[in-house]
Amino acid sequence: MASSHARHATPLQQLLLSDGFDGEALIKEPMARHTSYRIGGPAAYLVRADSPSAVREVLDGCAREDIPWAVVGRGTNLLVSDEGYPGVVLTLGRDFKRIGCDLGRGRLVAGGAALLASVVQEAMRQELSGLEFAVGTPGTVGGAVRMNAGSREEWMGSVVESVVLIGSGGSIARVSAADIRWGYRCTDIPDDAIVAECEISMKESDPFFIRGRMEANLARRKKSQPLGLPSCGSVFKNPEGASAARMIEDLGLKGRSIGGAQVSEVHANFIVNTGGAKARDVLDLMEAVRSEVEKEYGITLEPEVRLLGF
Repeated sequence: MASSHARHATPLQQLLLSDGFDGEALIKEPMARHTSYRIGGPAAYLVRADSPSAVREVLDGCAREDIPWAVVGRGTNLLVSDEGYPGVVLTLGRDFKRIGCDLGRGRLVAGGAALLASVVQEAMRQELSGLEFAVGTPGTVGGAVRMNAGSREEWMGSVVESVVLIGSGGSIARVSAADIRWGYRCTDIPDDAIVAECEISMKESDPFFIRGRMEANLARRKKSQPLGLPSCGSVFKNPEGASAARMIEDLGLKGRSIGGAQVSEVHANFIVNTGGAKARDVLDLMEAVRSEVEKEYGITLEPEVRLLGF
């Protein structure tokens, strides 16, 4: 039976299932297991690549067989279709999780798959300041860089020195932060480029000052966000000069629900999964909120959550 499957496998399938592949592949893996929303149908392939060479092999295989692919981190800003994703969902493993420190230059170097929370903690241990705003932010360094995560006052683009990108053809290049356009919750890093590593510029500081800022930011986050229910964080970007949460709340939309999806009672710009929510529930609720806001304020809210498989 195994030999029959092998004879009929495509070259990409043979690669992913071979003992020599530096990583792991799961077939028809439910993405609900891999998103903070706990929502999402099966990916045709969920692939963890543990090295740059493994990434190149996967990208080459997808290109040859015209198979779509997408890179995801921890799935903390992601809504996956109920039907799933018909291609390769690629995650970064071992070689992309490393965190290093160059105290002489005031630099932290973190792989794209390193947890942002771990990088923040390492900065504190090394008495380096600059990432306190990111305390409590879920997800990976790569995701945080790509979406320029942060607050209204501080964001990743303000501390990044350079980024290593893997292109869709497998090329690897270090790009200066000065050559990246950093916008509100966005960058101009190409969609088909993978953030493999990030160099962060930091300053030595008093550890008590660092810890104090982190504790204050974490307390504010815990007080203002619905951390007890699955969500993707903020659903909409804040329009220029306005607050999406304030507009939604002022319209009395807190608690509005469709299926298992609900506008959070704690933070109006969060849509939470109260249990058994479908991706369609979340999308329909997002559209209902957008419609109400546009009707009242003449502003069209832009999604902050990343959609996959729609």
